[in-house]
Amino acid sequence: MSSTPLLDQIQWPHQLRTLERRELGQLADELRQFIISSVARTGGHLSSNLGTVELAIALHYTFNTPDDRLVWDVGHQTYAHKILTGRRAGMSHLRMKGGLSGFPRRSESLYDTFGTAHSSTSISAALGMATAFKRTDSDHRAIAVIGDGALTGGMAFEAMNNARNTGANLVVILNDNEMSISHPVGALSNHLARIMSGRLYNSVRKGGEKVLGVAPPILQFAKRWEEHMKGMVNPPATLFEEFGFNYIGPIDGHDLDTLISTFHNVRRLDGPQFLHVVTRKGKGYAPAEADPILYHGVTPFDTAIGIQPKPGGKLTYAQVFGDWLCDMAAADARLFAITPAMCEGSGLVRFSKSYPDRYFDVGIAEQHALTFAAGLACEGLKPVVAIYSTFLQRAYDQLIHDIALQNLPVVLAIDRAGLVGADGATHAGSFDLTYLRCVPNMTVMAPADENECRQMLYTAFQLEGPSAVRYPRGGGSGAVPVGKMTALPVGQAELKRQGRTVALLAFGSLLQPALAVGEQLNATVVNMRFVKPLDEALIIKMALSHELLVTLEENTISGGAGAGVGEVLARENLATPLLHLGLPDHFIDQGDPAALLADCGLDAAGIRASVETRQREMPSLRSGAAGA
Repeated sequence: MSSTPLLDQIQWPHQLRTLERRELGQLADELRQFIISSVARTGGHLSSNLGTVELAIALHYTFNTPDDRLVWDVGHQTYAHKILTGRRAGMSHLRMKGGLSGFPRRSESLYDTFGTAHSSTSISAALGMATAFKRTDSDHRAIAVIGDGALTGGMAFEAMNNARNTGANLVVILNDNEMSISHPVGALSNHLARIMSGRLYNSVRKGGEKVLGVAPPILQFAKRWEEHMKGMVNPPATLFEEFGFNYIGPIDGHDLDTLISTFHNVRRLDGPQFLHVVTRKGKGYAPAEADPILYHGVTPFDTAIGIQPKPGGKLTYAQVFGDWLCDMAAADARLFAITPAMCEGSGLVRFSKSYPDRYFDVGIAEQHALTFAAGLACEGLKPVVAIYSTFLQRAYDQLIHDIALQNLPVVLAIDRAGLVGADGATHAGSFDLTYLRCVPNMTVMAPADENECRQMLYTAFQLEGPSAVRYPRGGGSGAVPVGKMTALPVGQAELKRQGRTVALLAFGSLLQPALAVGEQLNATVVNMRFVKPLDEALIIKMALSHELLVTLEENTISGGAGAGVGEVLARENLATPLLHLGLPDHFIDQGDPAALLADCGLDAAGIRASVETRQREMPSLRSGAAGA
């Protein structure tokens, strides 16, 4: 007998809507248990998805999806949504190559109305949809479901500020799962939410405005009195109503009856509506409720015993960074660390505890993080910004205008450079070498191993201008970081192997496969280390002494480090053939990182095949290789 008899009947939202309300509690229990067992097998985001089970059921039960548009923000809380919209079977290949994305994806389902792997975008997107509906006289609704963390992003407030002017029928649902701005909710606040979202309350409210409109001072007094009373009962109401929203809540996000009744009411209201829902991360699985951060993103585990500590293995680059940060802070009191809501992922936990007065988590606010760092640097401090490559894209103007243009000594520690695996194209750091190397005053480094990462971070910290050290997710070659910190000569590459005919110029993570190919083909191998400034003297020397130069980078070929090498050759009027190997000019989907690199021809076998293909195309190289 199936353990999920109700869930087995539901493949699509129209089937969900045939259930009686009294059956929905059982469905929520079954759906939650399915998510736990499924994610335990595949890995993925767990605690956030356990908190949105009732919310997903109530939304699809009440709203006419997909005609009513649901925009989830951040998208890692959408597993229940995916299961209820025809993708339950696909959960067995979640975040795997060719399988379901861990985030909403427009190409995956009509129910995924907008891709939201990055945060704070949902209100803008939903407002655009709602405005389009208004222009076409459609009665469809656009609903943005935004987490309290994502609400810290400035873009969310920009969208709310614009919503009043559009007059569109936008619904914003704040999924408050950290209790960061709300008091505990209960029967009273749930009851008030139903009243405030009801037709009678809103009809009386609008009627009163019409009657009192003939006496503006009295109308303004009434509005101020209403705002004052709401502010006394619930302070967040005043904030959101200043943006022109009708605020409702907070309500219990696990109370299906209250959610559905309130959604029914809200769907019939005109203008921007803001519904505050409080949920609990990890709900229904005790270990995840106790430690939602540990169960935020998980690898496969045994649900009976939970996640267990793993025996010590290779250091990750994030750990190397965290250790360096603490060591550097002990040596220099000017060091301040900043992260946009990536404390655990970026390796800052130990620093945050050891140096709380010099640690700033600014929330999901990458633009603010960089300009805040610039302000610190203006006053003689040495800020280090720990940020993922893909998130740094969101603060590109601040990097150029506020940091680089003023030549301020801000260190960017850029994690997740290159391909990241299961999170796919939205989280891959495919472009940072391209968008960094064109910025004046920048120094850009790419370490080949863990020790080089530590020394590069130290080198960056000594500079009097902006700098960046970009490193991949996870571990490297296993090189043990040396305790003593030594600054590297800026712009100086390192000859790792002398060969003949072919020179492999490797940037960062691709040094190891380059060395393997160098042994196989008797090729010269150079650890370039610096993307900007390049070691131009060594590049020219290699061009004059070899018949083919090959650049290797885990970054898009377009405008990347290899392009910089080509610029040097062109400027020096050197006609040495140049082969660029890197990420292709298309977005690379999710999958095992090693397999993805192989697909891009960036493992040892792929690099060798590309070099040998070019050799066959060049007669002068065929004879050179034969004599190697």
